[in-house]
Amino acid sequence: MPKNKTHSGASKRFKLTGSGKVVRERAGVRHYLEHKPSSKTRALSGTVVLSKPDAKKIKKLLGK
Repeated sequence: MPKNKTHSGASKRFKLTGSGKVVRERAGVRHYLEHKPSSKTRALSGTVVLSKPDAKKIKKLLGK
């Protein structure tokens, strides 16, 4: 049986933590930042842990 390939799009967007959780960046911080309040851009910074059903799908794409 051949090895499963990692989904390249998923590997760029999601990371696994040491404990096995899947984290992602928040959306909406790429452009039009001058029109958004600073409070919003600060709130959108950092990473977020995926919900369990979504994490299950992404782990399959990542080959874990």
